[in-house]
Amino acid sequence: MSSDIESELGILAPLDQMMHPYREQFETFDKLPDQGRSRDEVLREIEQFEKIEHDRWKEGFASGSVYHGDDEHIGFVNKVYASQSQANQLHTDLWPSAAKFEAEIVAMTAHMLGAGQCDAPFGSEEGICGSVTSGGSESILLAMKTYRDRARAERNITEPEIVLPRSAHAAFHKAAQYFNLQATVTPLDDDFRADVDAMAAAITPNTVALVASAVNFPYGTIDPIDRIGELAQQHNLGLHVDGCLGGFFLPFAEKLGRDVPPFDFRVPGVSSMSCDTHKYGYAPKGTSVVLYRGQELRRHQYFTIADWPGGLYYSPTFSGSRPGGLSAACWAALVSFGEAGYKATTQKILDAVATMHEGIATIPELRILGQPLGPFAFASDSLDVYQVMDQMSARGWSLTGLLNPAAIHVSPTLRWSQPGVAGRFVEHLRESVAYVRETPNIEGGMAPIYGLAAAIPDRSIVHGMLKQVMDVYYRL
Repeated sequence: MSSDIESELGILAPLDQMMHPYREQFETFDKLPDQGRSRDEVLREIEQFEKIEHDRWKEGFASGSVYHGDDEHIGFVNKVYASQSQANQLHTDLWPSAAKFEAEIVAMTAHMLGAGQCDAPFGSEEGICGSVTSGGSESILLAMKTYRDRARAERNITEPEIVLPRSAHAAFHKAAQYFNLQATVTPLDDDFRADVDAMAAAITPNTVALVASAVNFPYGTIDPIDRIGELAQQHNLGLHVDGCLGGFFLPFAEKLGRDVPPFDFRVPGVSSMSCDTHKYGYAPKGTSVVLYRGQELRRHQYFTIADWPGGLYYSPTFSGSRPGGLSAACWAALVSFGEAGYKATTQKILDAVATMHEGIATIPELRILGQPLGPFAFASDSLDVYQVMDQMSARGWSLTGLLNPAAIHVSPTLRWSQPGVAGRFVEHLRESVAYVRETPNIEGGMAPIYGLAAAIPDRSIVHGMLKQVMDVYYRL
């Protein structure tokens, strides 16, 4: 990043303060202590961090982040994790329960996403199958690696390409960087959904997969997956539907009578999906599911080595050793909620979203982008929406700024369904808009940074800035 930009905006200093507020309050360890601290002392310090960081998300001020957050639920999954904290899926001879948990997580998620309505039954060679991963990014990375490896093995493609809408998650670009894929990005239509004609025009002989979202992260809209599925079939391509955000939300919204367009394995042409159990599935952070149509496709995901001196080695996902406690806690969350539990929580969130949509509609300066069902984004044609976000931050809210167009993203969670939270959001938003409208020349905050990031034509400068932000994260 240019030193002139850093000097003018002072970008890194406030981020450093935000990331490292404990320097003056607690001891900093730059090496192992000569003598270990007592466990009581360690626990007291951990409890202090928890008390300081607890209130904002607990009271419903955070978009996403904590999707359930009820004390009883947290205590339940923590108890399950503690009972399985030593389990490791790499050693199923010692912990066969780990295999049970993961196989059933995959089965329950697959059934929820249409596996039971496919021609081939679940568990058959051509049926829906999958793996448990560490999160949505790993699910997406594995799927893209799988399509790359299949195309290399079956079509001898050495310069693979994927076609994805502009709204697709950043993890697809990470996959392209990691696995030497060419990511061809296509525009959206006026409703912030994938432009299918543009995707069709982007297909080349080297294309290995198409990408769609249900829902996409920026706007919460659902791409026209039925049409993209037809396109995939016409060109004999894989179609990955990213349901990391919507996978445990849309099926239950549909069962509650909401108009949800087809998005899962019921759509011909959909060959893989990603679905985060740690979002609206209410499992602890660190689990997700990647699903495939057919075991032959999944086998391209696996890693095996047959001539290593350490013995025969294999792993289905990126990690070798994996925390069995997370899979146990994920399984416990799914079976304890059941379909009725997820329908109930989804209804509560839908009610909160309706309150917010109705409130935003009464603020003339704001407009919601597209036709979202759960997570959503709003923009302004007359105000600097980043200044509005700064004012919301000053009132305690943790929201996400979007680029091109400038907008604010909200992922409502079960915390937002608490009495008064959705109404408080609307009232604070109304106050923030009024302040920005009536106050010229507002200085400070994140607005200048977002504005700069959107305006700089040389994107390498922005990349450099983001890398320095990550450097700040690891400062003592």
